[in-house]
Amino acid sequence: MLKIDNLHAEIDGKKILKGLSLTVNAGEIHAIMGPNGAGKSTLAYVLGGRPGYEVTGGSVTFTGPGGKAIDLLALDPHERAAAGLFLGFQYPVEIPGVSNVQFLREALNSQRKARGEQPLTGGEFLKLAKEKAALLKLDMDMLKRNVNVGFSGGEKKRNEMVQMGIIDPALAILDETDSGLDIDALRVVGEGINAIMRQKDGGPDKAVLLITHYQRLLDYVKPDFVHVLSAGRIVETGDAALALRLEEQGYEAVSA
Repeated sequence: MLKIDNLHAEIDGKKILKGLSLTVNAGEIHAIMGPNGAGKSTLAYVLGGRPGYEVTGGSVTFTGPGGKAIDLLALDPHERAAAGLFLGFQYPVEIPGVSNVQFLREALNSQRKARGEQPLTGGEFLKLAKEKAALLKLDMDMLKRNVNVGFSGGEKKRNEMVQMGIIDPALAILDETDSGLDIDALRVVGEGINAIMRQKDGGPDKAVLLITHYQRLLDYVKPDFVHVLSAGRIVETGDAALALRLEEQGYEAVSA
């Protein structure tokens, strides 16, 4: 689904990613861990197409629901989203004056239009929104408020997972989704990720690239692979046991 080959990227002339390679297959959950400054968020931003991040080498190929491999780096951010990619932010932004419901309906129908699908009616969308909000234990009244305005940190993260549930991407890149969550919110968000992104009812395989500092989210979202990112490169790969070792020994236990 996602093939990253020898990716190099920089921002403001500072080299951040220095030859990163990674393959994520459909149906897999990959966790990316590493110390501050290793390049974890830069990887997420480059894949999402955030302005200011310059790719200086390598390639990224994405194969979405249509089965056609595309050059992800050649697409604008909205085209990447329509192709099936979702980027969850470490710090979800507030959008004053824009209601959650309107924002999400416009986003979903824009993607459906780009894929040649019919837009959802108001009633169809509200039914879907209620279903996903209930999954994340988010009151529907909050979806009527301005996007993330006045939300707590945990509410912003749950709201973002509702967005992911409504958009229903093929590949979710989640940048420190566990940041700022208390114990209960962490469990709800983790269960929400599983419900949205794990295959069910014979649906298509999806994939998750989960960027995190800590092992605690991985108690709920079980990764198939754990990668350690250090100095812009993946320096070690293992299973869930690697995350436990990092929790006990720290990143010094892994040599760059």
